[in-house]
Amino acid sequence: MAVKPTNNISLLAMPSAFKIITENNLDVFNIEGTGKGGRVTKGDVLLYLNLIKTNSNIKTNSSIIEKNISKRKDTIMDVLVPILGESVVEATVSKWIKKQGEFVEMDEPIVELETDKVTLEVSAAISGTLDSLVVSEGDTVEVGALLATIIAGEKSEKLSKIVVETSQVKKTNQTPKVENTSKQEVKSDPVSSSNRDNKNLEERVPMSRLRQVIARRLKEAQNTAAMLTTYNEVDMTALMEMRSSYQDSFEKKNGVRLGYMSFFVKAAIDALKEYPAVNAEIEGNEIIYKNYYNIGVAVGTSQGLVVPVLKSADLMSFGQTEMAIAEFGKKAKDGDISISDMAGGTFTISNGGVYGSLMSSPILNPPQSGILGMHKIQKRPVAIGNNIEIRPMMYLALSYDHRIIDGREAVSFLVRIKEIIEDPRRLVVGA
Repeated sequence: MAVKPTNNISLLAMPSAFKIITENNLDVFNIEGTGKGGRVTKGDVLLYLNLIKTNSNIKTNSSIIEKNISKRKDTIMDVLVPILGESVVEATVSKWIKKQGEFVEMDEPIVELETDKVTLEVSAAISGTLDSLVVSEGDTVEVGALLATIIAGEKSEKLSKIVVETSQVKKTNQTPKVENTSKQEVKSDPVSSSNRDNKNLEERVPMSRLRQVIARRLKEAQNTAAMLTTYNEVDMTALMEMRSSYQDSFEKKNGVRLGYMSFFVKAAIDALKEYPAVNAEIEGNEIIYKNYYNIGVAVGTSQGLVVPVLKSADLMSFGQTEMAIAEFGKKAKDGDISISDMAGGTFTISNGGVYGSLMSSPILNPPQSGILGMHKIQKRPVAIGNNIEIRPMMYLALSYDHRIIDGREAVSFLVRIKEIIEDPRRLVVGA
């Protein structure tokens, strides 16, 4: 057996394997690693422990180890929890897409994992039969943990027949029993509000990991930050006319429609440069001023609110901004937003107007210190000079952390955005 270049167990074994090795006082050099770079996986350790149980002289008979490990490397592939992203160390098994005994193709999704940020699918690295499922739905697993094993091989007619028959048996067993009521008179007793049992109409489901984290983070924001909200309204006339005038040529050139969000992103960046405290965050007793502009755009999904981030948004053109926003929208709809898409934001924009919200107070997205809330465009009578005119108006809201942002800065920041939106030419000339 090859000699390892170092005796540092933590370098030779995956974290989940390292824990079992330490608890059982095993010699890592006796365990052949089948993981990336030859590292010992949890599956390797479990196999080794199983060999010890079935072979009393396993510790002194290295040929048995090498024989079994060699066989394993050729025929069995471990399905492990992948790296989940920065600061994410565990996930919940939300759903097994494939069942034990089913044949899976290479790159076919096997299991769905849910973290506190995203839901992701783990795919098969080889084609074969999904063997032992080590964890169940609802279990919490760490990065590098063993989920299941795949026995390499080609799909056989016998296997397909067994899977189909098993499925049919399950369906047969689940067929509800129908009682013969032809000889009985069914009495229709209307349910009144007095005798209805409301508990039978309740449905109790566990909160998803994402929903739990959303709830915790929002409450932490309320408990930690000295959060205040300032409001203003903006006349959208000039922006709507500009958008209408250049919509066709913009779409032909960039392959995407010109929306309002890109203007608000650019206006926010302009205002952030003028009032840097809104782009800062608190860490301990220090304030970190960010001289870069990663703008998060809040997107609602069926699983909860996610905030993908436009990295270096100040360097992006209007076309690039709109394309990135459209791509995030598609990913959110398909459930494909990754952890890297949501990392590193410095300021967030939330548009409740797409759901018809006229006014709201957005909650901070920690550790950020400011969030801009856009709302529904609604025609209202407003005073223009000495005249009353009907104009398309939008309420804006800026929630901010009063610990580092003064009221004057917050109000001035929102007024600056109002000035740019009401006269978008300012973005061109820098006025």
